[in-house]
Amino acid sequence: MAANTATPPSDRRFLIFFDFDETIVDESSDDVVVQAAPGQNLPNWLKDTYRPGHYNEYMQRVLAYLGEKGVTESAIRSVIEKIPASPGMLALFQFLRHRPPQDFEVVLVSDANTFFIESWLRRVGARQLFVRIFTNPATFDKDGRLVLRPFHSHSCPRCPDNMCKQVVVRDYVLRRTQERGRPFQRVFYVGDGANDFCPSLILGPRDIAFARRDYPMHRLITEIHEARPGEFKAVTVPWTSGEDVVERLRKHAEEK
Repeated sequence: MAANTATPPSDRRFLIFFDFDETIVDESSDDVVVQAAPGQNLPNWLKDTYRPGHYNEYMQRVLAYLGEKGVTESAIRSVIEKIPASPGMLALFQFLRHRPPQDFEVVLVSDANTFFIESWLRRVGARQLFVRIFTNPATFDKDGRLVLRPFHSHSCPRCPDNMCKQVVVRDYVLRRTQERGRPFQRVFYVGDGANDFCPSLILGPRDIAFARRDYPMHRLITEIHEARPGEFKAVTVPWTSGEDVVERLRKHAEEK
């Protein structure tokens, strides 16, 4: 599901993608929502239903369980809103908000869900920063249960069955380039996980992969550099704080 449908202005110089879990926020929202469960824990029979590559299906069952136990929309929102931002991330948002409007087009690509992401962004006042949010749809049904659905299906062997971020990023960049009649000067991608490595593979030599230091995305990029030099095209900038990203973005924003 992509929130916002109006075409963004075509005068932006740069395009920047953000992941959500453990990038914008410092924890996994899927893990945090368990705090809303009775006893802040899930029963073992439910945990045992998880299968690798099918996390979205597992989370559908987790949210159904919360609904059956009478966990309310406000209780779920409350635990999600309390997730801390990653270090320096709010400063990075502040930087992007205060740049001239023609600098950055900001997009979010996440394997979380619409309810978690919208709730958190609205709490910190950052929702308006993002022109698009690509994530798994999640809405409350008439019985007050949060119903999660997969974002799409794809054929990428690297990614979970419900979302390949490379497909999302590639299609978005292509569509926006056609709508604008020209490419962006640079594309940036800020992430942390293995599913953020996949989209970073299609970035070009002028683009930047901001990989959270010592997280899976960073490790996978390091491995590909060592195993197949030259295959990974983008410049890699490891980050531990959003301030590291600000520093690099400021440098490129001053380019003409």
